[in-house]
Amino acid sequence: MNVPLSDEATEAGAVAAYLKQHPSFLSDYPELAAQLTLPREQGAVASLASYQLQQLREKNAELERRLAELTAIAADNERLMERVHALTVALLRANTLEVTTRTVMARLSEDFHTEQVRLLLFGNNPDLPRSDWLRQVGGGAADLPELAELLQRHEPVSGRLSADKLARLFGDEASTIRSAALMPLGDAGILAIGSQDPDRFQPGMGTLFLKMISATVTAALARAHDLT
Repeated sequence: MNVPLSDEATEAGAVAAYLKQHPSFLSDYPELAAQLTLPREQGAVASLASYQLQQLREKNAELERRLAELTAIAADNERLMERVHALTVALLRANTLEVTTRTVMARLSEDFHTEQVRLLLFGNNPDLPRSDWLRQVGGGAADLPELAELLQRHEPVSGRLSADKLARLFGDEASTIRSAALMPLGDAGILAIGSQDPDRFQPGMGTLFLKMISATVTAALARAHDLT
């Protein structure tokens, strides 16, 4: 005949004894303390009730903090989406290559509050404006060995760049740039945005909006070429 090793009373006593020997047990397992049912009595139990209440308050505070963060991120993303949409609409209205490039520069500078914008376009086109923010690269990608890896990846890059890359992109303003976002424009060239804030563009940041801007500008440049 099998004899039970313990009954409920014995097991309950063992649990109570264990808790007495390990008074910090509930501190190590706060989720267990929050599930306990307490008798309506005063004394030591009240301390445990207060502890449970404090745990619930802290959990609620953490949830509220995370909700506030998510709400702020959603609001930022909505504003970015509106700016990308405005850029797209403005580029659709551009009917020449010059207007297209000037629109890119104006929208990124004004709507996105960027400090430095550079367009490096492959080839030599007399219809393009002469300006510090636009540079024509006659030899194409072969003339940009510092950016060869970026051009091969065909993906936006953000973060802090080496001095040779900054010099190639931003020229005399390179020393003021602490972080940057680079967007390949297919066979057309490269779009670069620079900031004096070292944390404005970080390696771990999402690149969804950079990809959207890159695709929009690439399509607009191709359209402008077809119109000329």
